[in-house]
Amino acid sequence: MFDARGPLCAGIDPHGALLQHWGLDDDLAGAERFAMTMVEACAGTVGFVKPQSAFFERFGSGGIVLLERVIAESRQAGALVILDVKRGDIGSTMAAYAQAYLDPASSLAVDAITVSPFLGVGSLQPAFDLAAAHGKGLFVLARTSNPEGKQVQMARRRDGRSVAQSIIDEVAEHNGEAEPLGSYGIVLGATVGACASEGEARLRESTYGITHTQVRQRDTAHDLSDFNGPILVPGMGAQGGRPSDLPRVLGPAVNFAIPAYSRQIAQPGPAVASIRSAVEALQAECRAATRE
Repeated sequence: MFDARGPLCAGIDPHGALLQHWGLDDDLAGAERFAMTMVEACAGTVGFVKPQSAFFERFGSGGIVLLERVIAESRQAGALVILDVKRGDIGSTMAAYAQAYLDPASSLAVDAITVSPFLGVGSLQPAFDLAAAHGKGLFVLARTSNPEGKQVQMARRRDGRSVAQSIIDEVAEHNGEAEPLGSYGIVLGATVGACASEGEARLRESTYGITHTQVRQRDTAHDLSDFNGPILVPGMGAQGGRPSDLPRVLGPAVNFAIPAYSRQIAQPGPAVASIRSAVEALQAECRAATRE
């Protein structure tokens, strides 16, 4: 998919402000017009589409029916569907979430979902198991682009690693030595800082005798040198991330990046041709940044 269509991921988020921008009412009919126009404009061109479940759920059962249609028609057009649901729970509840989105028998089944590891990465095992059984993928939240995330995600463990780094390392273990790329990815925001070099990674594991500069590196850097899974990169476009940032943020893992845009793609709408022009321009930029 990376080679055939490039790394760009088009978000399909029927947000009230975007509906208003398109001159639509903020209701189910407006959401349907928005979402299906985005599918028409993007799903036959991009490698990935990412509906945000919350913007469909807010319309109740009708919104879920619309989400099912977005999923089905996007996949029919050749795009892989990443459903942004950020589910995370324990035991049978996590297994039920996984069944809803990863079991091909479900009308909500997609190619991959986002999941939250903050009850422990081990709590996600039912999702890992079902994804493996059905050839699906997961994107585990590691370092998100919202400023509030830092106090939890960059907290230090006793071994000196950040919580985010420990999540990255555990997901890498699930991938093992899969070729050409593992099915389990992480979510790493485009605006969170530079990827660690090997030297910086060693500094992160040291708890004493570090300089102010090194402390700052510990607060921003991530070691992705051994990560062999896809990396979903939100925070692009309206949130400030640019394709030129990707090599700096991801370092050696930049070839695995899936940069996700939503508002920047949707803003030129509702004309399909205008949306496609925005997509084509971003596709070229993202290809150049991730395939150097």
